[in-house]
Amino acid sequence: MLQERMNWRYATKKMDPSKKVPQDKLDRILEAVRLAPTSSGLQPFEVIVVKNPELRAKLQEAAFGQTQVTDSTAVLVFAAWDNYTEDRIDSVLKLTESVRGMKSDTLSGYYDRLKGMYLPRDARTNFEHAARQAYIGLGLAVTAAAFEEVDATPMEGFDPEKFDELLGLAKRGLKTVAILPVGYRAAEGDWLKGAKKVRRPMDEFVTVVE
Repeated sequence: MLQERMNWRYATKKMDPSKKVPQDKLDRILEAVRLAPTSSGLQPFEVIVVKNPELRAKLQEAAFGQTQVTDSTAVLVFAAWDNYTEDRIDSVLKLTESVRGMKSDTLSGYYDRLKGMYLPRDARTNFEHAARQAYIGLGLAVTAAAFEEVDATPMEGFDPEKFDELLGLAKRGLKTVAILPVGYRAAEGDWLKGAKKVRRPMDEFVTVVE
């Protein structure tokens, strides 16, 4: 089933704006992202779901005119923390204690060690680490969309600073790292629709060390 759905999906180049992704499908895609694994469970990124047509038109300009931004049902913007801070790490500790209904010296000691690792590093290094965690969520979103038979096009071709400005992310301590328009492929006009998927053969892609 997984391979079938992954073979079905492709980076849709032209979406049908008349077809809307049902909210329950979108919710399940977002839940897959929320459940994605991240380093130390910190979840150092957020997802902004942009549906507003006027705002998406502005985002399209910042995405070099790519029509999926406006023709999709929504654009999922993956925005990573701009830095690790004591408050952010403490918030994860408090959430963990609340959800599990317990406090422990082992748990607090673990997060203290994380602070000792992350806080002395420069902001750029920490942002890049957070961005890598966001890409794990992006991958889960692409997979979940395929299971929902929803088309999704992961993109890095955009001006991240312009996205940050339009979405007001700087004041939230976030930076855009990737976007994912979700919708339905158009019946015509997509040069990639129906094309054979091109991937390296398994024996050239995977090395087994026994």
